[in-house]
Amino acid sequence: MTKPDRTWLILSHGFNMDGRAASLTITDKMPYLIQSGIHPVVLSAKTGTQDTRFPHDQLWPWGPAGFRFDLRHRLNVLWGKRGWRYRVVTGAVSLLLAPWILLERLVAGLQSQWSWTPAAVWHGLRWVRRTSPELVYSTGGAYSAHWAGYWIKKLTGIPWIAEIHDPMVFPGTVPGTRNLKFWAKLEGMICSEADLVWWFTDQALASARRRHPQLGDKGFVVLPGADPPKGSAPYVRGNALRLGHFGSLSEVRTLKLFVKGFARFKQAHPDQATHIEVHCYGGSMDRLAKATIAEHDLGAHFIEHGRIETDAITGLSGRERIQQIMHGMDGLLLIHGHTQDCAEYIPSKVYDYFWARRPVVALTHLNPQLTDMVRAYNGYAVEIDEDGSVEQLLQQVYDDWHEGRMLASPRQPLGPDQAVEKVLARVAATIPGVSR
Repeated sequence: MTKPDRTWLILSHGFNMDGRAASLTITDKMPYLIQSGIHPVVLSAKTGTQDTRFPHDQLWPWGPAGFRFDLRHRLNVLWGKRGWRYRVVTGAVSLLLAPWILLERLVAGLQSQWSWTPAAVWHGLRWVRRTSPELVYSTGGAYSAHWAGYWIKKLTGIPWIAEIHDPMVFPGTVPGTRNLKFWAKLEGMICSEADLVWWFTDQALASARRRHPQLGDKGFVVLPGADPPKGSAPYVRGNALRLGHFGSLSEVRTLKLFVKGFARFKQAHPDQATHIEVHCYGGSMDRLAKATIAEHDLGAHFIEHGRIETDAITGLSGRERIQQIMHGMDGLLLIHGHTQDCAEYIPSKVYDYFWARRPVVALTHLNPQLTDMVRAYNGYAVEIDEDGSVEQLLQQVYDDWHEGRMLASPRQPLGPDQAVEKVLARVAATIPGVSR
């Protein structure tokens, strides 16, 4: 069999995990890479589904904590978390691995996904011998993919390109734990050894270049975009202003500040607040938000729907079902966060929001790039740290909804095709022997 001319070895721990940002950022690019003549070989963890369009090896990590983590996700895909088989098997595995996990933490002190790296290097070298790939492409999520990319480059000399999703060094902090110190060290390894590196925000690139001047012109910014929805649903204005939040919430990306602002808005404008509903889809609503909702008796306004999975009857994936729900909302609520690293990341969900063609209602933090982007798409954005910002935002959104002024943006949403075009152009211009 003739070997393809342009094989790329792609390292992505979370490949094909339905709805995960770390997965969508690479999986959305795949059709466009293939159309461009790239023949991908993908190495990923066992946490996603097997892809049949190209060679795709799903690898178990070689450490006990990583094995336990990936096994839980794998069994959840197969059985769901509520079945007795899941509870029995994961409980037994956790008990058996407990002493080894403790030893691993004492010796390594790194996140569990670190041990996917040796598995990826081992299998990656086998694919290098079989296919002589044009380059290695690592993408995070989990930093283990970048660490594997570094070692494959070191051991083979094959060009290496890296896609950094989230800040590896948190702004304004000095890494204190072994894990955070390793992230900082790995960032330096990437900036020194990778042939090309790109980030998703201007500030993330600027910060990395300041820490690692050796990066030079190898670093650039790519807005990842998102695929257009496969289906849509009609938007019909109802008797209530419906804001939808889609995605995970946590104590660092909490709904709490929005809830507190809503409580103040309701106190000042009870009649208007009666007509506002906030629908939350994805993981569970965060603990801080739930406590604040209960404290102010706002349960009638905040409705939790949980994670939306694949529909066995229609065959629609969780992502496709969510896309349909987005189209029916009056506005799409975006919670950016309240920590310093917000300056260096843009939630990937915003690109799906733009495709839903409904105005984004965003609480941003320290990120003018995100604020400007939301407003450019006829959305609403305020800085969460400004006093009264949530109340002002709710008043503006309510008035526009009431007067029928919440309009879809005519601006074309960003797709992954433009991201692939930019990457391919930089690869062709930078790496010797690679043509576009």
